[in-house]
Amino acid sequence: MLTDGGGAQKRLRAVSAAAGRAGVRAGMRPAQARALCAGLHELAWDDVAIGAAITEASAALVGASPQVTPVAGAPGLWWVGASGFDGIGGERELGAGLLRVAQRWHPRPRVAIAGSCVAARAATWAGASFEQKAGDRALVHVIPPERDAAYLAPAPLALVPMDEELRAALHALGLRTVGALAALRAEDVERRWGEIGLRAWRLANANDARRPVLARVETQPAVEVELASPSATMEPILFLVRAALERLVNEMIAYGRAVAAVAITLTLDDARGALVNAPAHTVTREARAARPLARVLPLFERCRALLDSWTLDAPVSAVRVAIVAVAPLSGEQGDLLTTSWRDLGAADAALERLRAELGAGAIVCAEARDTHRPERAGMWTDLQDERTAERGSSPSLILSTSHPVSSPSRRLAVSPSRPVVPAARRALDPPEAVDVICDGGIPRVVTWRGQRIPITRALGPERLSGDWWDDGYRRDYWRCESGIGEMVVFLDRSDDAWSMQTWSD
Repeated sequence: MLTDGGGAQKRLRAVSAAAGRAGVRAGMRPAQARALCAGLHELAWDDVAIGAAITEASAALVGASPQVTPVAGAPGLWWVGASGFDGIGGERELGAGLLRVAQRWHPRPRVAIAGSCVAARAATWAGASFEQKAGDRALVHVIPPERDAAYLAPAPLALVPMDEELRAALHALGLRTVGALAALRAEDVERRWGEIGLRAWRLANANDARRPVLARVETQPAVEVELASPSATMEPILFLVRAALERLVNEMIAYGRAVAAVAITLTLDDARGALVNAPAHTVTREARAARPLARVLPLFERCRALLDSWTLDAPVSAVRVAIVAVAPLSGEQGDLLTTSWRDLGAADAALERLRAELGAGAIVCAEARDTHRPERAGMWTDLQDERTAERGSSPSLILSTSHPVSSPSRRLAVSPSRPVVPAARRALDPPEAVDVICDGGIPRVVTWRGQRIPITRALGPERLSGDWWDDGYRRDYWRCESGIGEMVVFLDRSDDAWSMQTWSD
């Protein structure tokens, strides 16, 4: 065993696997350890020797990956960059290479590859599954992309770094797994345990800012400003956030990084500070960009949209702006004289401005649905930047605050001098009831919204049916032409009722 300290302060710093099987644990006093295992051999902890061994191992690990970071305070643990190896064998090959290097120092090393450091460390302790037996642990375990949080959910809280007092409080509340902590609301965690609890909650959700990178920022870049007097409005806060972003973005550019996420923390003046040993009441929200940015304007517009939707429970006395996620800075080539070249940062800023002015529902994208029922074949959904970026689609902008067809005041008019313009096809959702006069089963006159419309030509019927597992439908569709445009009506054969599906004007 390796001991650290002297006299009454002497503690076990590290123990062998054999001692661990006897119940000896790091942090015990030597007398407690010998009571469990009388054959222990005690060695003094030598920082110089340990440091030299870590440096030697780090140099060897560089042969497998160019991004190697020894974990501070945890000798024997390294963060190693695992991106960019697809063309030379992928993550499995990298893991095998790291394993061969680590076997020079340890007979049974373990390697885990994940999207976050907290999940990778947990996997080195637990192997492929938290339900597995210890003897079945895999030497190299790879967690699939975007599965870190799900993998961590059944893990014990001991595998998430946090303050021991916080860990004891969570155990007292009956929380035993990482998933139980992740399921809590961020606002509740911050209100009760402050920044320490929020940091542990982020790790439980696999939101881990630690990364082995070539250009590292040693501390989380942040700007804190106290207001001269508490403010109940967002105007002074927006002013301070803009100034903070200008400083932080320039600092990130100097490190060769782009900003992926910004955290805004507001300190509320709600008299909690007057309580004995009560932490200040803070509320934190994060603004994430669709893509990492190195420009102030689009980041500020994203933060503005976040603050505009933020309801204050008390006046704000201080503001903190922090960069919580970064990415390598990548330049984009473009010809300023070419009109087809677009500035993606300016596009993001414009979209965020529209969200702030018109609300979240103002920017939508069209989604096709797998159904033959016309009113359900497509729908508008709120634009999600990440999903749109993955699909490579362009958003559609809806700038009107009401649907033009659903307004009851809208009336059709027949005008012989109507100008010739391309017809606009409008779908009614839900379809509207109409009265139809037929001749030989063919629609001849349609009465819709109080107006009688003669039909000059009717094509059909086209019979559609389906959704028997849900509400089901059986319809006969007719495409009708009239003096004011085309329309599509259908007869619901379940109740012999006619409805208008679409019309063109």
